Amino acid sequence: MTTQEQLYQWQELAQQLRVDSIRATTIAGSGHPTSSMSSADLMAVFLSKYLRYDFDHPENPNSDRFILSKGHAAPLLYSMYKAAGVISDQELLSLRQSGSRLEGHPTPILPWVDVATGSLGQGLPIGVGVALAGKYLDQLPYNVWVLLGDGETAEGSIWEAFDHASHYTLDNLLAIIDVNRLGQRGQTELGWNTQAYGNRAKAFGWQAIEIDGHNLTEIDQAFSAAVAINDRPTVIIARTKKGKGVKALEDLGGWHGKALKQDQEQQAITELGGERHITITVDKPEEQSQPATLGVPQPLQLPIYQKGNKVATRRAYGDALLALGASQPDVVALDAEVSNSTYAEDFAEAFPERYFEMYIAEQQMIAAAVGLQVRKYKPFASTFAAFLTRGYDFIRMGAVSRANIKLVGSHGGVSIGQDGASQMGLEDLAAFRAVCNSTVLYPSDANQTAKLVPQMSNAPGIVYLRTTRESTPVIYGSEEQFSIGGSKVIHRSERDQATIIAAGITVHEALKAYDRLKNEGITARIIDAYSVKPIDVQTLHQAAKDTNGNLVVVEDHWPEGGLGAAVLDAFAGNSTTPAYKIPQLQIIKLAVQNMPTSGTPEELLHAAKIDADAIVEVVKSQVRRLVGVS
Repeated sequence: MTTQEQLYQWQELAQQLRVDSIRATTIAGSGHPTSSMSSADLMAVFLSKYLRYDFDHPENPNSDRFILSKGHAAPLLYSMYKAAGVISDQELLSLRQSGSRLEGHPTPILPWVDVATGSLGQGLPIGVGVALAGKYLDQLPYNVWVLLGDGETAEGSIWEAFDHASHYTLDNLLAIIDVNRLGQRGQTELGWNTQAYGNRAKAFGWQAIEIDGHNLTEIDQAFSAAVAINDRPTVIIARTKKGKGVKALEDLGGWHGKALKQDQEQQAITELGGERHITITVDKPEEQSQPATLGVPQPLQLPIYQKGNKVATRRAYGDALLALGASQPDVVALDAEVSNSTYAEDFAEAFPERYFEMYIAEQQMIAAAVGLQVRKYKPFASTFAAFLTRGYDFIRMGAVSRANIKLVGSHGGVSIGQDGASQMGLEDLAAFRAVCNSTVLYPSDANQTAKLVPQMSNAPGIVYLRTTRESTPVIYGSEEQFSIGGSKVIHRSERDQATIIAAGITVHEALKAYDRLKNEGITARIIDAYSVKPIDVQTLHQAAKDTNGNLVVVEDHWPEGGLGAAVLDAFAGNSTTPAYKIPQLQIIKLAVQNMPTSGTPEELLHAAKIDADAIVEVVKSQVRRLVGVS
């Protein structure tokens, strides 16, 4: 094929991508045609010449990966799939309709989409994770391509990604910024100042190539140069026009997220040269290798702790992760510069090839975990519970991506002591419970923690483990079993007058309260609700029945959304399940009500009224209520 013939083919394909983006959004009555049109020339060249992808086998480990970070340009992506022959024109026109695979922003419902996008600023950080897998774990020569919008570069997470990609010399990561100047409400921060984008990228150690994003020759030359660079990541900064090719749309504000009406559609399609139904053959990867072998699985030998000894659950997490790493070579670990507190440092020392330091960049850490699981690794990412909230949107979008990631938050609650409120994770249980299909675990002792970590590895979705800073007594023997969705009834009798439900640090306060209450002739049932989500509904219902509905929940967390809320939900009905009715059911929630200060753990637990003193007082008042004693 001559150069002129190739240029003509690219031009025709680009026009088809524009026309199809308009057609799909017009019939949907919504969407982003103009944002799709600005990138059409870039994607026509990319799809025709540079992408190496096996559409018949999306799991092929040798295929390039493509992430549409500007997820609102989904019509462009779906038009590319039509051009590649993997979806029909009929399916293309089902965009945004109920039951269609072609959602308003792409999700992994489609087999060629690795991660959900649409919350801007996430595609490049996730691309870093995929590129880490390719270069250091798979050790295969595929490239990771990310198409960004210019507006999303205002997100700090984008620059965390630029930093980490350079730090890890990810020469297999190629970013394309579609600089079309217009955001949702007007001009972007930098407009068409492509040099400013280039200078920023170069300052982070990237190769930056500035081009006219509608000049097919320049696009081809830039892509060719990008794939040839082998010592740093590359960004192509393409100056484009939103709505390119249609005078009524081109470089005009007020069209973001708006579909054309039918009369406008026909005029625009005519101006673009009419409908086309070109199908191209996307090149498959030449390499047909398997990912590198990262170790030989060893029998799982979890750490064992002696009852009565004091061990922090964060210490047990580190020990268990180390054991899991030897047993499962697909387990990888990440940390945000606190590995000597989370004890992920032990894994890092034993398996440096499977450990990625993310420094103080929690968004990038979570995004990298999502990217690593794209390549079927099992990432465990840890930091202080309080700081995971910084990356909450990445967690939320991880669920939309159907991502399987394991997150660990240490230093939860006021029990961390003197560091003060800024370091105390007091909203983490609520945050993670609110994530779709998540699992939330809060162990109370070392053996329990060790048993839960391997189960995290195999559990689907977003799995969160909360660990405690303080060393606490080991209360369970190493032979005990703990399942996700279960609980442990530590004390029970036929004469129980109240049920105390706790998790983590407050289990130990509940046990102290049990002894004091017993000395006063009051018997209480103690439930260790280590699985906060899913919670052990059956055990809670039985306890409520046996103790006349007298339940006390105590947690080192704000009162909203944590363990107490999980217990309440266990008794509430929904559209398919009636509420569980217990005569005189009364649930008292003990939680952190006021902003804590610095102090010893004991002082802060007492000040928050979640220690043994508070539990004893509440249980006694409840028992008096039941027997009619004022």
